[in-house]
Amino acid sequence: MTTTDTTATPPDSGTRHLGWALVLICVAQLMVVLDATIANIALPFIQKDLDFSAATLTWVVTGYSLTFGGLLLLGGRLGDLYGRRAVFVTGLLVFAAASLVGGVAADEPMLLISRGFQGAGAALAAPSALALITTTFPAGPSRNRAFAVYAMMSGVGAAVGLILGGWLTGLDGVFGLDIEGWRLTFLINVPIGIAAALVAPAVLAESDRHTGELDIPGAITATGGLLSVVYGLTRAGSDGWGDAQAVGFLIGGVVLLGLFALVETRVEHPLLPFRIFASQTRASSFVAMMLLPAAMFAMFFYLSQYIQLVKGYSPLHAGVAFLPFCVFMVLAATIASNLVNRIDPRFLAGTGTLITAVSLWGFSRIPHDVTLPISDVEGGYWSHIFPWICTMSFGMGLVFVTVTLTAVHHLRTEDSGIGSGVLNTMQQVGGALGLAILSTVATHVMKSDSADISAAAAGSGQGGEASQDMIATITHQVFAHGATTAFLVGAVMAIVGSAIVWLFLDVKASELATDGPEGVHVG
Repeated sequence: MTTTDTTATPPDSGTRHLGWALVLICVAQLMVVLDATIANIALPFIQKDLDFSAATLTWVVTGYSLTFGGLLLLGGRLGDLYGRRAVFVTGLLVFAAASLVGGVAADEPMLLISRGFQGAGAALAAPSALALITTTFPAGPSRNRAFAVYAMMSGVGAAVGLILGGWLTGLDGVFGLDIEGWRLTFLINVPIGIAAALVAPAVLAESDRHTGELDIPGAITATGGLLSVVYGLTRAGSDGWGDAQAVGFLIGGVVLLGLFALVETRVEHPLLPFRIFASQTRASSFVAMMLLPAAMFAMFFYLSQYIQLVKGYSPLHAGVAFLPFCVFMVLAATIASNLVNRIDPRFLAGTGTLITAVSLWGFSRIPHDVTLPISDVEGGYWSHIFPWICTMSFGMGLVFVTVTLTAVHHLRTEDSGIGSGVLNTMQQVGGALGLAILSTVATHVMKSDSADISAAAAGSGQGGEASQDMIATITHQVFAHGATTAFLVGAVMAIVGSAIVWLFLDVKASELATDGPEGVHVG
């Protein structure tokens, strides 16, 4: 049984400023979350400067999210064992160092390795940050507001990453130095991470430390399994489901994840104690937090490219186009944090998931034309994009705030770090898996359209050499068809998440104001 180190010093609210503590935690959370999307708008420039292939370019995004998500459970466990503030600070420093390497990367391997280490640093910092809210803020309205701000950072971070990435990518240098703008999307993390690490000891109290051991086999099988599955999905999208390597990696990933589940039932101190899933509310919260970000990651990935590729927006203009996402996310988070003590979470999160599903359906209606003779049609920003950005961000804001509260509600003290780690894991792994799945769908549609257009052109006698304008038009329309199909599948995923919330999220609003673990069954 886990025991508490009685020499640890509890948080002293008289000497720790809660406001500054929340600012520090949220700045760190914003930094690690926005890094999942900050490079999206910079991808064409990264590909050109470092000579990335089309297949490996996606790993600039998924490599970070997978390492982040795959190691989050280990990060949460390290915080429980060795002190959350110490692990939080270590994570910030690793993240800053990896960002420096990424900013000066000279080739493809160097950048991808730095992205992996960025994910590792984020995996140390993020679960400890969420757990520090639990140990720093008293239960009730104060903690609920802190969770609301934290959840808002989790949701807004993705959009802020696109805006900030667009602005930085459009720069030609800084402080008189000639630096490619995309490098600044990594280098900006260095001063922020170091500053946060230096300030943390002054505003955050160290948590209690618990005895136990690290589950290294669990960490290896979990991370390896996730990486293998996503690589298999990505390869299937580019090379087809009949590709032997794609099938092999998918099978290998499933086997590793099965071994992970077996290991967790055998070790004395598992990385993922299955008891945290005993609560129906908590389990449904974890599943919802996996499905909804999956759709959101895909939306950012494809919509940011559509705005630049089809509509011709500059990087900065493309980033600013997502500004409404931040505004409506903040609005929804504010509303949810005020209502969560009066309205049951099922109704808030359930409404948010339905709004999200409708928004993704709206994105799927962006016009395109893939039948000969192909016309160069495009969706208007104000008519086809802006309304759904606003509604989707509002829906996601309702979901993130509510589900963050219900996922960590009434966790045992010794499980708060790992519980918050599972929550962040679901968000990052769900986003990576969702992007891999929807990318596979979109790629299949694009390849099918290209083959159909070529066959139709040959059959109608139009199979001669096409002009550059016609090639561009075909490329735009084929991409739009693939992206809108991905949005439609994402809407289905959101509906599944909504059904889970309405059916199984049964905690009452009055219960969220109470503290302490759920009833412990003896025997």
